Amino acid sequence: MATFTSQLHQIVPETSGATPQQEHNNPHAVPNPVEVAALYRLLQDQMGTLATTAPTDENRDLLRELVEALEVDVANPPMEIPGVSQEYVDSLDRVARKTLKADDTCPICAEAYLDDKYCLVVELPCHHSHRFDLECVGPWLRSKGTCPLCRKELAKKKEVAKADEEEDEDDMDGLYA
Repeated sequence: MATFTSQLHQIVPETSGATPQQEHNNPHAVPNPVEVAALYRLLQDQMGTLATTAPTDENRDLLRELVEALEVDVANPPMEIPGVSQEYVDSLDRVARKTLKADDTCPICAEAYLDDKYCLVVELPCHHSHRFDLECVGPWLRSKGTCPLCRKELAKKKEVAKADEEEDEDDMDGLYA
């Protein structure tokens, strides 16, 4: 997915910690539809390739649903990428290897987590059973911002939680209650 990541950074460069040369010089610049469609096509091609070798009907059906969802965005690219930030992806809860069972698999690639000596499994905040290889779910989250299983918007939930924390910090002593 290196090509996907490269394309994403060309369209929406990360601004936190970026040098002035890396940032857009026009803060109102938006990705053009051709670039956005190409980004979604890259992800769609990867999901389609996985679907051709899917080991189960359930896995194949999920991958086909993801491909169809991406087709809508290829045909009608949004004006901005609705995905989550890399910081959000990096902050996802990691699942400890010792809690994984031998038959636990990634819903996207269908590989057993424990087949990878250095597996990196994340749990999405929408449901405790929505676990994925970070490498598989990362591009989906960066481009779509939803859980691949339930389609719940993840960025909005995180922002609401962050706003609540800030309010608590402002009134740490309970002076305004």
